[in-house]
Amino acid sequence: MEQFSDLIKNRRSMRKFTEEELTQEEVVALLRAALMSPSSKRTNSWQFVVVDDRETLQKLSRCKEMASSFLADAALGIVVMADPLASDVWIEDAAIASLMIQLQAEDLGLGSCWIQVRERFTADGVPSGDYVHDVLDIPLQLQVLSIIAVGHKGMQRKPFNEEHLQWEKVHINKYGGQ
Repeated sequence: MEQFSDLIKNRRSMRKFTEEELTQEEVVALLRAALMSPSSKRTNSWQFVVVDDRETLQKLSRCKEMASSFLADAALGIVVMADPLASDVWIEDAAIASLMIQLQAEDLGLGSCWIQVRERFTADGVPSGDYVHDVLDIPLQLQVLSIIAVGHKGMQRKPFNEEHLQWEKVHINKYGGQ
């Protein structure tokens, strides 16, 4: 494992993947990270659907009008959802789990990209969450937040340039404080 600071600097959204499949060990590591993610009051309101079937990935790649087509070329899609009845902060819990998957992917040398599902729509105007529910037969009480596309990196991206950090957005002791 590299230094955490290097991990977050090197983790960049990857929308191009090779055709290489993931190993069982890599998939287990990704899911272990998701299942270890923190949740409010340890409610663990999140659940995950792991998709490696090419036809299903192709269908899911149409869950949004734009910015989801690359899922068809990923080795894996992890649908992150949660039960709003189990936690009033299910969105935050599912978001943390989504990020944990992405950080684990980077640590394994894999690429990943977050596909926002909640509050998005298909090209036909269908809510993306409803579309994903239908494709995967997800119970109605679960709400889909995201799909994390994972695969072997199909391109190289430069690490985040720290010169672009927006320090002006950090305030000390009060807004606008010095």
